Order: sequence, then C-alpha cells, then structure tokens
Amino acid sequence: MPVIKSAKKALRGSRRKAVFNLRRKRAMKDSIKTIDKLVSNKKKDEANSKLSTAYKAIDKAAKRGIIKKNTASRKKSRLSKSIKNI
Repeated sequence: MPVIKSAKKALRGSRRKAVFNLRRKRAMKDSIKTIDKLVSNKKKDEANSKLSTAYKAIDKAAKRGIIKKNTASRKKSRLSKSIKNI
C-alpha cells in the first residue's frame, strides 16, 4: 500500500477509473456477444439493428484507451463480415 499522500490519492483515482473502464469493456463485450448469438441463429435483420450499438460501444472503448484503435477496427470489421455472411 502507498505511504505518500499523493500516491494514496493516485490509487483512489486509478480504482475509480478502473470501474469506469470495466464498465465500458463489459458493455462492448456484451454487445458483441449479442450480435454473435443473433448471427449463429441466422437473424440478419436483428443483428444489423444491433450493429450500431456495438460500433458505439467499441468506439467509446477505443476513444478512452481501453482497447487500441486497430483492435477496435478489427472487431468492427469482423462483426460486419459475420453479419454479411449470413
């Protein structure tokens, strides 16, 4: 555990940020999983309607630095490709 006052403050801040980062990451993963389930059930229209929310979650995660820009691009590309191949 930190001893110095500024280190204690930094620890509190990083714990707070970790909660927000986990929330964003979970939202991203959940949206991707819902689309994957719809794709496996061959529900193209529903998957297309959920695609914009997944893009939004992925872009927000990339913007905040939770995932890298290329990772976000790859995830979006694979999602759209999977929907297209139904």
